[in-house]
Amino acid sequence: MAVMLRWFLQQLQPVLAHQAAVRRTPHYRLLHSPSPLTAASASASASPPAPAASPSPSPNLLSRSLLPTSAGAFVEAARTAAARAARSFELSSLQLSRTTSAGFTSSSSTLLHGVAAPWAHWTTTPADDMVLMLAGANVAVYGLWRMADPKFAFSPSVIWLDMYTGGRLHALLTSALSHVDQRFMVNHFMISLDNFKSLRWHTLLTSAFSHKDADHLFRNMIDFYFFGSSIARLFGPGFLLQLYVQGAVLGSAFFLAEMVFLAPRKEGFGGWNTQALGASAAVNATILLYIFLYPTNILYLHFFIPLPAALVGAGLIGVDLWRVKKGQSRVSGSAHLGGAFVAALVFAEMKGWI
Repeated sequence: MAVMLRWFLQQLQPVLAHQAAVRRTPHYRLLHSPSPLTAASASASASPPAPAASPSPSPNLLSRSLLPTSAGAFVEAARTAAARAARSFELSSLQLSRTTSAGFTSSSSTLLHGVAAPWAHWTTTPADDMVLMLAGANVAVYGLWRMADPKFAFSPSVIWLDMYTGGRLHALLTSALSHVDQRFMVNHFMISLDNFKSLRWHTLLTSAFSHKDADHLFRNMIDFYFFGSSIARLFGPGFLLQLYVQGAVLGSAFFLAEMVFLAPRKEGFGGWNTQALGASAAVNATILLYIFLYPTNILYLHFFIPLPAALVGAGLIGVDLWRVKKGQSRVSGSAHLGGAFVAALVFAEMKGWI
């Protein structure tokens, strides 16, 4: 038995020696880098390209790296990949990058960042999600206007739903009306000199989420969806949020200025205490910024009439100037011009003019 065991070990010895030699030989595996953006940033900071026999990776392609399969080297490679992923996240952050995809260079003023920078912790949603969130806020305030209307509880659809829910809907609407009525909505979701003098300054912003008519809401949100999505994909959802807020606030300020300096000295419609609501100023800021960025693009007016973007922008601004000069219009040209002014400031900042 001992002789057979010795013979078996002698036969196994070359095999074990071969396995030991194999283990001493390092093995490598091709792994993709975390993202194309990481590859681009890595290639941008690399040393001058090597000779033609080993060209440097193109920034437009996924770079590949040789990583050893041993445990220690794998952990080190994982740490490197995590660091690169963090750098790529910083490069694609919500703030305006130093050079945008449109080719414009941003400045470091606080027009779009600085004051609004703390919002970044909750504006990390994808571009389309931010558009839908803002549109959803507009729809929600429209729902409040509907609830505040005394006739709403007696509409056929509400009566049918109340019967279907066993009277619970009527009880809910009755409870809501005790807190949200027409006066509440006018005081908190419309812009006017009376609200401003009463220190309800939040209406400078809340009025830009407010619509009483479904047609007004639909037209504004359709425009905002198409142009807002494009802006958010270019510069990030946080940028779109700040643009919307700034367009809304400056549009409300322009409207109040019109009421102070240009409106007739009367309280009725078109007079000094005319009330206004709607997202038009914020939407106008979004549309005109897109037009300033791409003046030669073709836009389809009313979905059918092809026109250069520059011509559409000139038409929008010209019509609003005419509305301010004419006065007493159902559409506030001054609020629209406030949104246009924000778009012009942002564009000038991107170009480095201010």
